[in-house]
Amino acid sequence: MKIMFICTGNICRSAMAHRLLEKKLKDLERKDIQVYSAGIFAYDGDGSPYNAIEVMKEYNVDLITHKATNIKNSDLENMDLILCATKSHKNELLDISDKLKDKVYTLIEYIEPEKEEINIADPWGYDLETYRNCASIINNYIDKLIEKLN
Repeated sequence: MKIMFICTGNICRSAMAHRLLEKKLKDLERKDIQVYSAGIFAYDGDGSPYNAIEVMKEYNVDLITHKATNIKNSDLENMDLILCATKSHKNELLDISDKLKDKVYTLIEYIEPEKEEINIADPWGYDLETYRNCASIINNYIDKLIEKLN
C-alpha cells in the first residue's frame, strides 16, 4: 500500500505525518506500507523549519533530512490513499484529477468521518508550542490510522 500526506509546503504538517508514520511502521516491522508526502505549493528541496525539526525530536523522528516535494513532481496518481491536512488541500487535488476522488481525504475525516472540524492548522511561522500542538494532533491521528490499517 502507498500512502501520501499532503499540505501546503510539505515542510511542516505533511512532513511530520510522513516521518511519524514511517517511524511507527518501522517500529512495528510493517514493510507492506510505503509512505510519501508532498505539498501543493511546495518548493522542491526545501527543508523543514527549526521548530518542526525540534518538535519531531520529541517523537524520536529525524526531520533534518526531509526535503519538500511539489505535488507536480510526485507520484500522486499511483497512491492508494492520499491524506490531506485540510479540506482545501483535498479540494485542490480533486480539481487536478477525477481519478483521485475515491482515495483523497483529510487525515481527520478518514479516521473520524463524522467529525465536523477536519482541518489541521498550519503551524508555519508560529512558536514551538504551536508546532508541539500540531504534532500532537498528527501523532494521535497517525496512531488511529495504524489501527485502521490493521
